[in-house]
Amino acid sequence: MRSLLSCALLGTLLGASVAEAQSFRDRPPEDEVIYFLLPDRFENGDPRNDRGGLNGDRLKTGFDPTHKGFFHGGDLEGLISRLDYIQSLGATAIWLGPIYRNKPVQGAPGQESAGYHGYWITDFTRVDPHYGSNADMKAVVDAAHARGMKVYLDIITNHTADVIAYRECASSACEFRAPADFPYSRRGGLQGEPINAGFLGEHVQTAENFAKLTRPDYAYTPFVPAAEVNVKVPAWLNDPIWYHNRGNTTFRGESTTLGDFVGLDDLMTENPRVVDGFIDIYGRWIEEFGIDGFRIDTARHVNPEFWQRFVPAMLERAQQRGIPNFHIFGEVSVDAVDPVPTARATRVDRLPSVLDFAFAAAVIETVAGNAGTRSLADLFKADALYEGSAETVRQLPTFISNHDAGRFAGFARRAFPAADDAQILARTTLAHAMLLLLRGVPVIYSGDEQGFAGDGNDQDAREDLFASRVASYNDNCLVGTNATTAQANFDVHHPLYRAIAGLARLRSQEPALRRGTQIPRRWGDDPGLFAVSRVDPQTGREVVVAFNTSTQALEGNVEVDARAREFVSLHGDCAPQVSAPGSYRVKIAALDFVVCGQGGPLPNPPPATGGGNKEEASSSPPPRSGGGLGRGQLP
Repeated sequence: MRSLLSCALLGTLLGASVAEAQSFRDRPPEDEVIYFLLPDRFENGDPRNDRGGLNGDRLKTGFDPTHKGFFHGGDLEGLISRLDYIQSLGATAIWLGPIYRNKPVQGAPGQESAGYHGYWITDFTRVDPHYGSNADMKAVVDAAHARGMKVYLDIITNHTADVIAYRECASSACEFRAPADFPYSRRGGLQGEPINAGFLGEHVQTAENFAKLTRPDYAYTPFVPAAEVNVKVPAWLNDPIWYHNRGNTTFRGESTTLGDFVGLDDLMTENPRVVDGFIDIYGRWIEEFGIDGFRIDTARHVNPEFWQRFVPAMLERAQQRGIPNFHIFGEVSVDAVDPVPTARATRVDRLPSVLDFAFAAAVIETVAGNAGTRSLADLFKADALYEGSAETVRQLPTFISNHDAGRFAGFARRAFPAADDAQILARTTLAHAMLLLLRGVPVIYSGDEQGFAGDGNDQDAREDLFASRVASYNDNCLVGTNATTAQANFDVHHPLYRAIAGLARLRSQEPALRRGTQIPRRWGDDPGLFAVSRVDPQTGREVVVAFNTSTQALEGNVEVDARAREFVSLHGDCAPQVSAPGSYRVKIAALDFVVCGQGGPLPNPPPATGGGNKEEASSSPPPRSGGGLGRGQLP
């Protein structure tokens, strides 16, 4: 079997040509394949920065490579050394977890952990010394750009590290105090001392109104411990007046935007001074580093008016820097096949794009579970809910694993505990096929391409790609191999790496798979056939993508454009002709997929609507082995 690192692949994916390197910024967001990584867990290029320039034990430096909740040593120099690996996978953009200076350690005694993940920021202007320096960050961007690859930064505006304390609470676990019970006009409750005369509340978002908010002790009495009084940068962030100071969010109601996120200092993003401050902070990262996009952490916990000012300002800065396709996508987390919260963020918050959590839920439910394929169809039929509809959904970053919820392979293992490795590998490959062939911008979570499965979410899904010393990581066998995380895992021959690289190459070669209209064609209430058409808006070329989520081979009919006559195999065993005008028969092995591209004369693009036969396809003997990019058939 020929390795994916063949001459053809090297010419296509490695060492971008001069023309590619010069034109990478002309690519629209839907043309990208994004690789997401946490710098601390990817590669250790310089062990001298493992402790971030700090002295002492792990509670001082944050460094303990044996504990899943502390720094392990990955850095930006290590990332640069592995750009070949990322680009060979087919990734065209790198999304970096937050790289800003963090509070090294926080948490109650006995519950401490480190800011290795990057979400406990104290200095928004500098790279955390555990990762390197600002010069190292510039080197990452320059090296990626030289290859024609983009770099997206993870940004946070909702909160900073947990620095502000409340005199009424012994710890950061302070319950939320709502404005009705603790109004801005009284100190510490309805019977308290009158303060902030004339302040009309956070809903009146003018500089004149917020000038009347002079005291932050309306709900609690906030203070900054002496050792941390000047720890935040820019300096204005050290004053509690710029924060809500109402205790922890319950993730419901008004606490969603007014409460501290698990003790983290919640910024008063309604205040125009805070908006202006973050426009300046992140505008500088665009101007000075040439960043190509932002992923926005905890976007749903920030008021819509903030985004309505912030997003246009960032797009303007990017245009001025010569970055015409600056990609901004927010995190609006949901744990069900429910597109309403994410769609609302594009209509109300006016975010250009959001991470498609509902997509992840649908694929997990369908391929790492026993659900039918109807949830996928229902998800895509709701695409009209997004502002901009079809154009917007093509730019939604889709994913099947992430650093918070967990890894797809882990979901599959837990759903099918009796399944052997071959079946889990097949399900994980099938899920990645959905990720790379259906509408949206695919995001590969670092380690998935090496068969990482993890034991759960959060810290349990943040394994090292370099040789790990964490026992709870190293006791897991990886999917598709006998390896573990105790050794470095940058294997370009791993079956998942090769499958993803092949899918990325197919996606790059077929405009319909990147920019095409998507028409749901076939689905059912039981595991089995799910099919869509992807139609190139420029040529009208139809590409049929059909998946079999069951453990039995199947045959079924898929509706196609009535003018289509001939198809060619892009992956799998595709029939050369339609069965009848408007009907095309597919044969798919268990837990596999086919991609069939229209050949012959091309019709005009059909309308962006489609029904589909809701009946499940019947089972049949396994089809003969086909060509294309199937398991065992990769070049």
